[in-house]
Formats: sequence, C-alpha cells, structure tokens
Amino acid sequence: VQLVEFGGGLVQPGGSLRLSCAVSGILVIPYTVAWYRQAPGKQRELVATITNGGTTNYADSVRSRFTISRDNAKNTVYIQMNSLKPEDTAVYYCHAALVGDNSNYWGQGTQVTVSS
Repeated sequence: VQLVEFGGGLVQPGGSLRLSCAVSGILVIPYTVAWYRQAPGKQRELVATITNGGTTNYADSVRSRFTISRDNAKNTVYIQMNSLKPEDTAVYYCHAALVGDNSNYWGQGTQVTVSS
C-alpha cells in the first residue's frame, strides 16, 4: 500500500496550492482520508477529513480556505488550499483509515512553504 502526496511547493501569502494524495494497493472507496500537517517544532495536527460518504470536516484554522475532496475513480484525494498564510507552512501528510478496522496508512509528506 502506498500513499503518495504531491503538489507542494513555495507560494506567496494569499496564493493557492492543490495537493494530491494518490493511493495504490488498496481501493480508497471505503476509507476515511485525512490531511495532516506538521510545522517545525510542532506536533502533527489534523487539517481536514473526508469520509467514504463524502462528509467533510476541517480544523478551525483552515475552514473556509481549504477544501478536501476525493475522486474514487482515480483513487485520489485532494486538498485545495486558498488564501494561504505563512502559518500554513508545514509538511502535509495524507492518511487513510478504515473505520472499525486497524488498517491505516500514511504518506511520506509534501512540503508547503508560504513566504514572500
């Protein structure tokens, strides 16, 4: 099983990025998928989740700026990040978990840097 994140990079404050999480080895359909992030010297924090039914949830710090979505046909989950702020700078990780099961998987992370 592999979760591969891509789409990170350097962006100016106020800019946008879309991260992708491409999943292989499992069908992502039944999984709840989440994006986490970890800034230097800080704990990893939950950014957004999307259930197998499409229900979404967001951290207060990103609500109204970030949008999580999934394309089950492509076995891929996305997060659209708008109005980026320097405090959004972090390594962003994708995580897939099967509710009621111990199966869960992490990606390797992608760096997002918001700076002028």
